[in-house]
Amino acid sequence: MNWVQKRFDELTKEELYKILMVRVAVFVVEQNCPYPEVDGRDEDSLHIWLEQEERMIAYCRIVPPHEGQAYHSIGRVLVTQGSRGEGYATEIMNRAIDFLKKDLEVDHIWLHGQEHLRNFYGSFGFEEVSEVYLEDGIPHVDMLMKI
Repeated sequence: MNWVQKRFDELTKEELYKILMVRVAVFVVEQNCPYPEVDGRDEDSLHIWLEQEERMIAYCRIVPPHEGQAYHSIGRVLVTQGSRGEGYATEIMNRAIDFLKKDLEVDHIWLHGQEHLRNFYGSFGFEEVSEVYLEDGIPHVDMLMKI
């Protein structure tokens, strides 16, 4: 297995294709949620993923603040269906949090997560800062970690 961390301009065409393919497979197809997955934020983001035999099995991105937001965020956190339950979600979250703490020295991290995962994100120190609301038909909650 191989952990990879790249900025957008470092990605190969093949890597970008894999990223978009796995995100669409999980967030659009698996969750039966048609929404604009390609959101214009990838160019500014740091992409982190785990590969196993050239397959991307876990992924997230770190997005800098934009449009009135004050904090960097962790988003598009996923583990592919056949790889769930192996601890990869915890590993990728720890990697993203460590990067934000050590490399960017941020004092807060923002997370816009699906409501059913709030206890998972809470286990890292994220606290809910919004009520549960629907986005694209899926309950979400905003969460913030103070470092």
